[in-house]
Amino acid sequence: MQVGQAPHSQQGLLKLAAGAVGVVFGDIGTSPLYAFRETFAGHHPLTLDAAHIMGVVSLMFWSMMIVVTLKYVSIIMRADNKGEGGSLALLALVSGRTKTKRWTRGIVLLGVFATALFYGDSMITPAVSVLSAVEGLAVAAPAFGALVLPIAVVILVFLFAIQRSGTARVGALFGPVMLCYFAVIAVLGIISIIQTPGILWAFSPTYAIRFFVSDSVRAFLALGSVVLAVTGAEALYADMGHFGRNPIRVSWLVFVLPALICNYMGQGALLFREGVTALESPFYMLAPDSLQLPLVFLATAAAIIASQAVISGAFSVTQQAIQLGFIPRLRIEHTSAATAGQIYIPLINWLLMAMVVLLVLFFQTSSNLTSAYGIAVTGAMLIDTCLLGVVLFRLWNWPAYFAIPLLAVFFLVDGAYFAANLTKVPSGGWFPLLIGFLVFTVLTTWASGRQLMIARLREASMPIKVFIQSAANAATRVPGTAVFMTSSADGVPHALLNNLKHNKVLHERVVLLTVKIADEPFVAEADRIVLEDMGQGFHRMIIRYGFMQEADVPAALARVDKCGGAFKMMDTSFFLARQTLLPAERPGMMLWREKLFAWMLRNAESAMEFFRLPTNRVVELGSQVEI
Repeated sequence: MQVGQAPHSQQGLLKLAAGAVGVVFGDIGTSPLYAFRETFAGHHPLTLDAAHIMGVVSLMFWSMMIVVTLKYVSIIMRADNKGEGGSLALLALVSGRTKTKRWTRGIVLLGVFATALFYGDSMITPAVSVLSAVEGLAVAAPAFGALVLPIAVVILVFLFAIQRSGTARVGALFGPVMLCYFAVIAVLGIISIIQTPGILWAFSPTYAIRFFVSDSVRAFLALGSVVLAVTGAEALYADMGHFGRNPIRVSWLVFVLPALICNYMGQGALLFREGVTALESPFYMLAPDSLQLPLVFLATAAAIIASQAVISGAFSVTQQAIQLGFIPRLRIEHTSAATAGQIYIPLINWLLMAMVVLLVLFFQTSSNLTSAYGIAVTGAMLIDTCLLGVVLFRLWNWPAYFAIPLLAVFFLVDGAYFAANLTKVPSGGWFPLLIGFLVFTVLTTWASGRQLMIARLREASMPIKVFIQSAANAATRVPGTAVFMTSSADGVPHALLNNLKHNKVLHERVVLLTVKIADEPFVAEADRIVLEDMGQGFHRMIIRYGFMQEADVPAALARVDKCGGAFKMMDTSFFLARQTLLPAERPGMMLWREKLFAWMLRNAESAMEFFRLPTNRVVELGSQVEI
């Protein structure tokens, strides 16, 4: 079965759908812990009356239908990049199809900013999910209320500490635990609905409309909390490559969506019956007193799983960003020999852990954290809608009379949610925006710096044909193979010039090797290598990888036998150029960005480790470059 395609058997579909429940829906699945409570008891509290309860429940239902079911599940998930989803995959897909340079730059910046916002979201999600789950202790066992914060911090530190060993083993439990969790919250909701069946009238959108007509200002402010019910919707699209489009659709429509609707309506019905006394935690108070403590443990397990999915997503997004040239090379460790997607990036892991713990200690409660939550998600959703517009018109060629009204609905909904969340900026919403702008600056600085550096190197490079004619016969040739890694597919690599200058020899076989990352997730083995015989023992080689694949140069060379013979590692030397940047007052980037790029270049992982080159066969030659 190919990635992103539907499985051939019903059994395979159900198995993947169950797995998707465990990984994809953790974030949106734990929203009932805090979303409904925050709408009524958060920073913009609502009057607890029938009109507001029905209005909020109706808003949550139709938000899930429009944002998740229609926008993401029905439409955006069709825009897969050979089975892969997510902002960067969508960016790679649409930027390759838009020929206008002005449009391409705008699209790239939008996609990069959506990625930057994701990092802010990936810090807040573990904090708010785990903290809101553990806060159930204060409801089920008030004597343990003072331990909520320490327990939450210990759980989060433990969660990040086990990332190095991988999640392959515990990952097998994710599906069953989340299936149990969704079944329990659905049953609790149904029991409450049976006691107050009038809540079912909230299926009608008229209650949401009346809410806005009768109390428009409070309804607008309430959107900042209502949107918490759909946080995690973007994960459906981002994780599409792991499970395929159809399994995610099945698990959402058949299992997750009904469970969430039942629980939210059950919480609304509870507020009808109990009033203000249920506002402390309507989620936990759905359960009888004797079952509240077990529910705390189950919800905490679900929150841990939701956090794990976000952390794994941060690793995957970082890997994509490295391959696409937006982040410096970082050390990537594989935690599973069987699953290529099981990776661990130490720097990202420990940075996330530090920020998540600081968030918990700074905001203290999940209610305070929800003030910071939402703005990153709604910003990313709004950007996805912008990219969707490009997809509808440039890729799918939908007729305007159909595409424009649909986009108008999405922009209206996403814009309203984003605007409502902007009101949270003073009380915590500044945090994900700050993180987003910082990450955006890093991503764009690295991408622009790389382009400038390559341009400067190209300016000083000698045409390869001229070099071969002048040097091939003059220099002494020695046995063996020399592979010169170069980022440019034309010109003479600086490492080759420096080697000839200092050592005054050329190997019998000289290979100028460029590794290119394609705007698609996977490149087939048959299309991996492009060869050109340049004569005099010189060869140009290009190795192509997808942005979801790991670059393993020795493995690729082992399959080559048309480049003057097979490659033997003991007879092959790899020459790398290590550039030292000298920030200069010349056209390019601002000086502070040049210094930032130089710092990132110094601290990037060595090309030797990144391309898996044998350590005892690598020679590094330095050079200085002004940008």
